Amino acid sequence: MLRTIESLNSSPGLGSLEGTKVIVRADLNVPLDGDTITDDGRIRASLTTIRELQDAGASVVVVSHLGRPDGAPDPTFSLAPVARRLGELLGQSVEFASDTVGESARQTVAALAPRGVALLENLRFNAAETSKDASERAEFAAKLATFGDAFVSDGFGVVHRKHASVFELAGLLPSAAGRLIETELGVLERLTSTPERPYTVVLGGSKVSDKLGVIAHLLPKVDNLLIGGGMMFTFIAAQGHTVGSSLLELDQLDTVRTYLADAARLGVNVVLPTDTVVASAFSADAEHTVRGIESIESTPWATAGLGLDIGPDTAKSFAEVIRASGTIFWNGPMGVFEFDDFAHGTRTVARALVESVGFSVVGGGDSAAAVRAFGFSDDDFGHISTGGGASLDVLEGKSLPGVAAVGWA
Repeated sequence: MLRTIESLNSSPGLGSLEGTKVIVRADLNVPLDGDTITDDGRIRASLTTIRELQDAGASVVVVSHLGRPDGAPDPTFSLAPVARRLGELLGQSVEFASDTVGESARQTVAALAPRGVALLENLRFNAAETSKDASERAEFAAKLATFGDAFVSDGFGVVHRKHASVFELAGLLPSAAGRLIETELGVLERLTSTPERPYTVVLGGSKVSDKLGVIAHLLPKVDNLLIGGGMMFTFIAAQGHTVGSSLLELDQLDTVRTYLADAARLGVNVVLPTDTVVASAFSADAEHTVRGIESIESTPWATAGLGLDIGPDTAKSFAEVIRASGTIFWNGPMGVFEFDDFAHGTRTVARALVESVGFSVVGGGDSAAAVRAFGFSDDDFGHISTGGGASLDVLEGKSLPGVAAVGWA
């Protein structure tokens, strides 16, 4: 059974959160353009738990990672801009420590005022955070544990990882799940156990291999499966079409054929693209044209083009299925939405989710970034997940180590 924040009040040695320091493992891994945060959705998602702990009388020590630094300090991945934005959203100063478990962190935490908030520097500046050696992770977690009286896990985007601040730290202090994780798990329970029909899953992104497990696990549960993004070309090739220079995983063709056969046996409506936007190169200003899937290689260029988006007919048919659905889960863009000429498919899918009367879930990662880049708000959807990988793991039937560590299995 998931331990929630309420359980901390009855934890041995605590009794109350008043006057305590609580370490919150958040996921503040936001996109940056220099020092500018281009999407603060994950910071906003952390506010509910932080404020609740403050209201209970605790000081909050927030820990997080940002990007993938190589186990050593790198100013490119500093959390300093995040500390400033977090302070703006909370309406108070957020103290920032320039290291993770060093002198700055010790002094910052020691000086933290009642109901104050501090953010430590990027956890991944310490190689032990992500080490495959459990003893190294445990040693780092023990240092982090000295900064708090209790631990709250609220970084849903990392709970599928066995990292020191996610897994080992939870076993060293009275621990619980935060409100964000509660919400995320509730949504996933609704998707896996009680979806309203018709239930539609829309999958995109670059690789079929990233989605194999979730496709296999969801096929018996869904009514419609829509396939776009780079992964669509492996499905198209499995049907016998040539795909030019488009992304293709040859080693997955037999697996895809098996899935298509399983879907037919189960009565699942698999909707594959009928057309695609083919470009002369992977570039924002590349020449491009629309081609049916049977003529992807028929282009005006000397070399075969590559598909960078679903075509307009496909986008229209996807939108019709989505709008008629009772539950929709979407993970992965339909094309290279960062380039305006190849964003139409992803934008159309996002708009269809907004227009649907069904329960719509955007499965984190690039999909969440896309809907915000297009100007949609979180309130336009039933839920926008903060953890694409973690969501897929649950939908695939896997356990999440970081959530198991706070009592859920």
